[in-house]
Amino acid sequence: MTLTVTLPTVEDTHAFGRRLAGLLRAGDLLLLTGPLGAGKTALTQGIGAGLGVLGDITSPTFVIARVHRPDPARGGTVALVHADAYRLGDAGDPRAEIDDLDLDASVDDSVTVVEWGAGLVEQLVDAHLRVRLDRREDDTRLVELEPVGGDWARRLEALR
Repeated sequence: MTLTVTLPTVEDTHAFGRRLAGLLRAGDLLLLTGPLGAGKTALTQGIGAGLGVLGDITSPTFVIARVHRPDPARGGTVALVHADAYRLGDAGDPRAEIDDLDLDASVDDSVTVVEWGAGLVEQLVDAHLRVRLDRREDDTRLVELEPVGGDWARRLEALR
C-alpha cells in the first residue's frame, strides 16, 4: 500500500511533516529520496516541528548528520537524527561511511530521517518508511509514502 499526497507549497510540505510526526515514535526510520530541491529537508523541518525538537532543521549535506534533542517545553519527547547520505555516494564504500556515523547507536531511541539513504541504511531496523518526493514544474510536491514491514501500513491510514 502506497500513500500519495500532493503538496502545493513548501508550507504544505512543512504542515504534512508535522502531521507525519504525530505518527512517529522512537525507533522509526524514514528514508527520503527524490531529486535536489524536491522538499526532503522541508519535510524534515515539519517533522522536527511536530516532534518538538531543539534547533533549526537545515540540510545536513556537509555535516552528514545532526542530532536534534527533544525540547520538553515544546512537547518533545524523542530526538530526531537527520542524516544526508548524498555525499557518501562518491565514496569507495558508502556503507562503511554510514557505519562510521553510528546511526545504529541512536536508532532505537530516536526518529531517524536519512536523505539519500536508500540501499545504505535499511538494515538498521526491521521496518521503515520509504518517502519519495518529486517536485513538478509548478513547484507542487508529490509525496509517495511506502511502508516496509512493521505496522507502517496501519499507521499511514491516519494520514488518509
